[in-house]
Amino acid sequence: MKQLKNYEHTIYASYLGYITQAIVNNFAPLLFLTFVADYQLTLDKITLITTINFATQLLVDLLSAKVIDRIGYRISVVAAHIFASAGLIGLAVLPSIFSDAYIGLLIAVIIYAVGGGIIEVLISPIVEACPTTKKEAAMSLLHSFYCWGHVGVVALSTIFFVLVGVENWRVMAFLWAMIPLANSIYFLMVPIYPIADGQEKLSLKGLFSQKVFWLLMVIMICAGASEQAMSQWASSFAESALQVSKTIGDLAGPCMFALLMGTSRAIYGKYSDKIPLRKMMIESAVLCIICYLLAVFAPNPLISLVGCALCGFSVGIFWPGTFSMAALHLPAAGTAMYAFMALAGDIGCSAGPTVVGMIASANEDQLKIGLIFAMIFPVIILLGITMLRNKKRQE
Repeated sequence: MKQLKNYEHTIYASYLGYITQAIVNNFAPLLFLTFVADYQLTLDKITLITTINFATQLLVDLLSAKVIDRIGYRISVVAAHIFASAGLIGLAVLPSIFSDAYIGLLIAVIIYAVGGGIIEVLISPIVEACPTTKKEAAMSLLHSFYCWGHVGVVALSTIFFVLVGVENWRVMAFLWAMIPLANSIYFLMVPIYPIADGQEKLSLKGLFSQKVFWLLMVIMICAGASEQAMSQWASSFAESALQVSKTIGDLAGPCMFALLMGTSRAIYGKYSDKIPLRKMMIESAVLCIICYLLAVFAPNPLISLVGCALCGFSVGIFWPGTFSMAALHLPAAGTAMYAFMALAGDIGCSAGPTVVGMIASANEDQLKIGLIFAMIFPVIILLGITMLRNKKRQE
């Protein structure tokens, strides 16, 4: 097979890797009501599909810290894309093979979640190791492709369902499966550079002994929580608290949130040489707090919707920025650090919406109260970045 020598091909393959991650996380939720109708599933079973997806990815994040370095990056990332493709195909095929269609669905979800978890751990360090001059820019632009993938999955799938019919969703599953399948071949051809090259690799014990590592883990948890606390509840908040239609709630909520999150990452990717990363993180944390305040306390529903949407812009830099700062502070950490950072981010993504929902449920289902509490996450990020900056000055 022809080998490509330019590292830009590695970055392009990584962009497709994050689009694959967006596909495996966001395609099945579009079909939840279809699953209910086709397979006579209850809503608690539907909820379990999402839970198992992210639980599997969390488990893979945890195991990757020990396993991937032994297997090798190329084999692991190619296998990840094959898992993702097989799971998407399985989504269409397995329910009709098993006597209980739900079992088939869950097996398919577990298969593509394994792929998604490995992709999440590997793609960032693969790009970080490329010989680019603007590491923060490359990382920010890379993570923007998850957002574009999210928007693309929703938009293209919706167009397909309108033109061809949602009853033909299995065809769409096969079409989406072609992207990770093609990218698995692409990753066989591109150069992959060693992580922590030229340095003595930090052991797990050494990594855990670093106070800065635990501070970065807290920041990463809050990055995921700040993002998903608003993203997951934006549509419901718009409908229930702001009394707007579901269509407007969806457009002003998750879709606009993802668009603006991707935009902020792309903008920082272009202008990173003019904006220091820490300054961008601090200003974004302040903007995130303001957005939460606007969403909750604005007297006009339109201003509240603007707050929800702008929150996507404010959180865009949190995830890739924390990865970049981790690479800066712990350059010899290797794969283990990226695996644990991905684990922390996923914990935050799960915890943020859960905390909002639990607080709201304890207060007569008032989402405003839940979102007020969620402001603690960007506040912690602001404090954490300030502590990192002070530590760097001392060094």
